[in-house]
Amino acid sequence: MAGGWSRDGAVSEQIEASISDELQRMRARKGPTGESLTHCAECDEPIPEKRRQAIPGVKLCIDCQQERDGVQKARGGINRRGSKDSQLK
Repeated sequence: MAGGWSRDGAVSEQIEASISDELQRMRARKGPTGESLTHCAECDEPIPEKRRQAIPGVKLCIDCQQERDGVQKARGGINRRGSKDSQLK
């Protein structure tokens, strides 16, 4: 059955592509795996032994990881300014 200007199956293909993209993002966010590095991959500072034991596969020192986490949080999240519920207090 054709729907509008799209060819048959175009909607299904778009849904499958969206699911595939999200799965890739989720796998990338899963966290480090494998052997921990002894020195940070970004700044080459030593990674403390306790951090390497606590987070298997760690690649970044605490400072670089916090900087990266801050950048990720700044891009994501919910736009609460556009929510009328947040203005009804």
